[in-house]
Amino acid sequence: MLFNSIGFLLCFLPAFLFLYGITPGRYKNVTLLAGSLLFYAAGDLKFLPLLLGSVLVNFLLGQGFARASARDGNGRIRDSVIARKNKILLGTAVALNLGVFAFFKAGLGGEGLPLGISFYTFQILGYHFDVYRGEQRRENSLMRFAVYICMFPRLISGPVVAYGEVRQELRNRQFTADGLQQGLKVFTMGLAAKALLADQIGILWNDVQVTGFESISTPLAWMAAAAYSLKIYFDFYGYSLMAVGLGRMLGFKLPENFREPYMAVSLRDFYRRWHITLGRWFCKYVYIPLGGSRKGFLRTVVNLFAVWILTSVWHGTTVNFLIWGMLICLLIVFERLMEAAGADRLFRRGILRAAPHLYLWAAVMVTWMCFAIPDTAELFVYLGRMFGAVPGLCVSAGDWIRALETYWYLFAVGFLACTPLIKRIFRRWKDSFAGTLVLAVLFWVCVWRLQVQGQNLFLYSGF
Repeated sequence: MLFNSIGFLLCFLPAFLFLYGITPGRYKNVTLLAGSLLFYAAGDLKFLPLLLGSVLVNFLLGQGFARASARDGNGRIRDSVIARKNKILLGTAVALNLGVFAFFKAGLGGEGLPLGISFYTFQILGYHFDVYRGEQRRENSLMRFAVYICMFPRLISGPVVAYGEVRQELRNRQFTADGLQQGLKVFTMGLAAKALLADQIGILWNDVQVTGFESISTPLAWMAAAAYSLKIYFDFYGYSLMAVGLGRMLGFKLPENFREPYMAVSLRDFYRRWHITLGRWFCKYVYIPLGGSRKGFLRTVVNLFAVWILTSVWHGTTVNFLIWGMLICLLIVFERLMEAAGADRLFRRGILRAAPHLYLWAAVMVTWMCFAIPDTAELFVYLGRMFGAVPGLCVSAGDWIRALETYWYLFAVGFLACTPLIKRIFRRWKDSFAGTLVLAVLFWVCVWRLQVQGQNLFLYSGF
């Protein structure tokens, strides 16, 4: 089941909210878990036992970690035997979860991945790391642990929520009319980003794929790359907003996952703003433990390489994802070299201030093509068309003009929505009568669009 489906919007969500609302506070976790499992079963019934088994096994592993009373004032375990036991438990948890994850990522489990496995695997690992380090106490309630892993607002789309961010809310949270109203407003903005922007501008990318990469002009190749860049952003950003809105309705405050990434001035800056919770996960549990940037430039490069290799594998095991990750890594290393040489100071004044933004957009569009095109032969054809290095079979010099005539307003709205302006307008007017009315109309326009065109899959549902 998808958030952007008629079944979810008009059947599942109203029925669930009604049942959740009438459930006494101490039993709301029961209702939330039951609804989450039903939600998951509607989308991927055959892998529901895997999810349930993962929850149970990891809960039992977590119970083996030392209690807080076994640690000293600095969080270190006093007893060496207990410390050794904790290391064994952590190693077992990491090996088991990554083993299952790798098994399915390698295609050994048949066609398709278990729904949401990339998200819930990393969330489980983050929980184990935090408990092992003494940053969080282990969860002694199987019900609360299951809700933490399975809550449907973030199960298949993220964000990757740290246990400490929702620990108190798992125990005690408020379901209020104001929270329901505010959450629905945020949800509506996410739904509009997905249904009215991502799905519509993505049609241009689909048309180019049908036409064939050899048969498009260089300007159209760049336009289609821009369309895909906007599509993947509003698809993922929209879904993340819907998750945050749903969480707010239920009494949870989920972390933001995007912060105007296309306003960045470098790829390094871009990926601090894009999929923030995943980047935070890799930084905390991989980059910093490896030494981060504290041990010299060469070691920093090695650590970045490790992070981006793992990020590539998180997204997929085909060669194009490796190309995508390594290209980003190389560009980030290049940016660090330029920064060390002081070249970034040249672009802080006058008209040159626009250069970093132009570079960022060009770099992002090129790297997104590596992400989007799994066949490497076709990928190099497309990149060749973008840079005029591969001749077209039947190139029409005016194809990009016709595309622009059709999609110009979506590009205009899309580029505007990449800035902080829409968010500022939303925050200022969302509680006014006019703002509420506009959001209500926007919600039903999205429902109408979904009814007419049908639902489009969330791009990250396959990760």
